[in-house]
Amino acid sequence: MTFTSRSALPGFHLALGYTLVYLSLIVLIPLAGVFFKATELGLAEIWAILRSERVLSALTLSFGTALIAAALNAVFGTLVAWVFVRYDFPGKRLFDAMIDLPFALPTAVAGIALTALYAGNGWVGQWLEPLGIKIAFTQVGIIIALLFIGLPFVVRTVEPVLRDMEKELEEAAALLGASRWQTIRLVLLPSLLPSLLTGFALAFARGVGEYGSVIFIAGNLPYVSEIAPLLIVIRLEEFDYTGATVVAAAMLVIAFVMLFVINGLQAWSNRHKVRNQSLALPVQGAKQ
Repeated sequence: MTFTSRSALPGFHLALGYTLVYLSLIVLIPLAGVFFKATELGLAEIWAILRSERVLSALTLSFGTALIAAALNAVFGTLVAWVFVRYDFPGKRLFDAMIDLPFALPTAVAGIALTALYAGNGWVGQWLEPLGIKIAFTQVGIIIALLFIGLPFVVRTVEPVLRDMEKELEEAAALLGASRWQTIRLVLLPSLLPSLLTGFALAFARGVGEYGSVIFIAGNLPYVSEIAPLLIVIRLEEFDYTGATVVAAAMLVIAFVMLFVINGLQAWSNRHKVRNQSLALPVQGAKQ
């Protein structure tokens, strides 16, 4: 006699079919269209487009600044989440609400505001440029724009984990003689790492494709501050649709590979965390 396993919830096959159809219509088919459009050119022509100095410069700038901004947000976003979770201070709710502003604010408004702030005649730029520090219309300005739009992803991803983390673990580490750095490295960071990698991946993915908040502060100088999304728009305005899709397809492949690596690190971190917890259970039972 054979037994077939049944799902606890009914309608699995229907739900799975709906999910696959929906993802195909919304995600897979449009992405596949980009690659099919790019294949209208031969491999030699595609390689020539991707090897051009302008395309390489734009791709390097987009992915490089997104990585830097995501890494900075991973550090400082964790500190912001720590302050919001562990401390009470006047205006906490107001500042907590301000973290979500980049979610609701049109990116063009953010770009205009940052440009007005850091331009040579801006509130901050007018004091920095005489010192030889130029932010607007440089790569530094791009990183600042990506920091602005990527911060909420890290804060809102790490914050729930910090809330669920038991303070007794930190107190026990201190009683056992661990320094603050050892407590952070050996107690807090292993528990935070999966959510931290998730926030990093979200901030990075948002930064790679960001357009509105960047074009105003970047200056859009070819080979200097021209991002890949802007280059795609320029190619479309020149009616070079195939060339635009080649650059877009390259961005898709690179972003997919990098996100695949980040997700692999996150899965490894989760397995490492579970293994440490399973090893710690016999020790705790022996102590009891």
